[in-house]
Amino acid sequence: MAVAADLDRAADSQWDWVAEHTRKYLASDGAEGHESNGVLNLVLATTGRKSGTPRRNCLIYGTSGEDFVVVASKGGSDEHPAWFLNLLAEPSVGVQVGSRRFTARARVASDEEREPLWAQMVQIFPLYDEYAKKTDRVIPVVLLTPVD
Repeated sequence: MAVAADLDRAADSQWDWVAEHTRKYLASDGAEGHESNGVLNLVLATTGRKSGTPRRNCLIYGTSGEDFVVVASKGGSDEHPAWFLNLLAEPSVGVQVGSRRFTARARVASDEEREPLWAQMVQIFPLYDEYAKKTDRVIPVVLLTPVD
């Protein structure tokens, strides 16, 4: 079960550029990396579904009410990203948005919720539409609801 405190001790992404972005984000308390290339980013800590080890990634986000919205695109891969599979197994996650840290509960958007949220996220990051064209899977949209 990942919580906000896991952000500091979590293992970095296997992707070097994501790991570097995440480390800068956390080291600067969100001053560096929260806004990058015109989009907002958060840090997500999940619990490894096989290892039980906390793992962290930087992700582009939007908002819906009090919830934070992220997209499990993996660049249009036919496979879901590991962080998404991890939160399906354990939906308690740690999140940092700017300097704010909190524990959240993750859930996949329902079909009814997904359509407007997908449109919102494509507006934020247009490449999501390109990613969707590269794969047969429906790219999940995830809502992160703060619990503390």
